[in-house]
Amino acid sequence: VLENVNMDVRRGELLALIGPNGSGKTTLLRLIDLLEIPDSGRLLFEGSDVTYDPRKRNVARMRIGMVFQQPAIFDTSVYNNVAWTLRMRGSDGDSVDQRVRSSLEHVDLLKLRDQPAKTLSGGEAQRLAVARVMVCEPSLLLMDEPTANLDPYNVGVIEQAILKVNRDSGTTVIMATHNMFQARRLGKRIAFLLDGRIIETGPAHEIFEHPNDKKTRSFVNGEMVY
Repeated sequence: VLENVNMDVRRGELLALIGPNGSGKTTLLRLIDLLEIPDSGRLLFEGSDVTYDPRKRNVARMRIGMVFQQPAIFDTSVYNNVAWTLRMRGSDGDSVDQRVRSSLEHVDLLKLRDQPAKTLSGGEAQRLAVARVMVCEPSLLLMDEPTANLDPYNVGVIEQAILKVNRDSGTTVIMATHNMFQARRLGKRIAFLLDGRIIETGPAHEIFEHPNDKKTRSFVNGEMVY
């Protein structure tokens, strides 16, 4: 699925990962999230090799959060969906309540905190998934098409939450997206993935205005790439 991928992600940056369907974006995110183990190569997290050592992988996992394209919502209240994450990590009391409320407020769900999560709309459920990850204050936030098929309001709320956590907390963000307008709005740096390979990386304005590779130019101009 991936071949000869060699990429550095800088602390505190917001990297947009673009590419057509089947290019390997989700697989790359799952490898970085340590959900999958690569057949070869190495994954370094803050200089430590976390590729195969279970102990190091578990330590790194506690500092990584991931939002999937399809949210998995627990059959409990909106509030408890977010609080569960902290309680699993041993937090309790007032600190949990304060952090949960703050996280829900960032995605405009505080008013629905007592509502059964299973009754939320698709956009609200995705905003809940974002809040549930962000409440843990991860060092690295991975997002796999987090706003796919959502209406403009939900897209805007999620994008603002991403920008806020990146700007205010210095959280490193890697976001896979098909939306070129979104990649330009949010991405400080862009990585173009095609057929399992990183074709080109660079600052957003360079990738969209003056790409070096003709495949990159073809993709960002809306042409089909094979």
